[in-house]
Amino acid sequence: MRRQLLISTFLALAALGVALGWSLGGLWTPARSDDASQLFRVEAGESLRSVAHRLDAEQLLPDRALFGPGVLVAFARVLGLDREVKSGEYDLAPSMTPLQILELLVSGAVKTHAVTLPEGLRLNEIAERLEAAGITDADSFAKKGRDTEFVRSLGLEAETVEGYLYPETYRFRRDTPAEEVLRAMFELFQASFADADREQVATSGMSLHQVVTLASIVEKETAVGAERPRIAAVFHNRLRRGMRLQSDPTVIYGLIYTHGEFNGNIRSRDLRTDNPYNTYTRSGLPPGPIASPSMASIRAVLNPEKVGYLYFVSKNDGTHQFSATLAEHNRAVQRYQKRRRRKSRH
Repeated sequence: MRRQLLISTFLALAALGVALGWSLGGLWTPARSDDASQLFRVEAGESLRSVAHRLDAEQLLPDRALFGPGVLVAFARVLGLDREVKSGEYDLAPSMTPLQILELLVSGAVKTHAVTLPEGLRLNEIAERLEAAGITDADSFAKKGRDTEFVRSLGLEAETVEGYLYPETYRFRRDTPAEEVLRAMFELFQASFADADREQVATSGMSLHQVVTLASIVEKETAVGAERPRIAAVFHNRLRRGMRLQSDPTVIYGLIYTHGEFNGNIRSRDLRTDNPYNTYTRSGLPPGPIASPSMASIRAVLNPEKVGYLYFVSKNDGTHQFSATLAEHNRAVQRYQKRRRRKSRH
């Protein structure tokens, strides 16, 4: 009798061991051999139990006897990983084992999305592109970028981050906090300066803020790389002579700054309407950058051409005609701007 009881107990334990082994074996078994990835999103604060049941519903866990979402949750709990799952979007495939999926969710290796931010964009334009890419909320981004306390935390002597968000192609996870995105862009701005650039800023007679401000104007004045050092020279020459910059892009920025929009047409009264950014009514540089400049524009400001030009006007082909005297400039305006709307850049 006792022998039969021992045998029965042994067989029961053996069966339990086999069942447990088979059950745990599911952790190393993919749902199927399909490598096609599918997007899976873990919501902020979502429990692993909820995640595991959704993985099963989306056929990302193996359909195997004695295995199910509960096994994955129990295993994670034993390892202390059940509360370590990170929210976000993941690329998962049925060919991944449950353990590989768990490892990915715990690591936080979320799917990232690319967004290209070319040079010359304003803070609001950057915010709109980021929101369109699903990366961060535009209003939150713009508001944080104008938060003086946050700006000061970056070490900037400026009122906003305008001009300090480096133009580049970035990759961010979906719904990244605005502050995290802003810091990443500013850090790349800082990293883009070579030692030689920093030395030139220090010996330029201008603060970094002034250099970036002037570079942003150069950026908006031309898309032709070869012209940037020449346009920078024009502005340096005018500043030295005490002449107003009279740059149309600053007028446009001023209209947006004061009215929130620009209809695409600069009128004569716009040139006469005073605001902090109107370089037709005010001398010197505006209070801050009007866009994010490229390093090419920053280096153009630091290394302007040695020329005596004081004026330039659009030739309507993307390039400009440069002049040293007002008489020459007026003739160029007549030549290139006659019968056209006013597009002079001087």
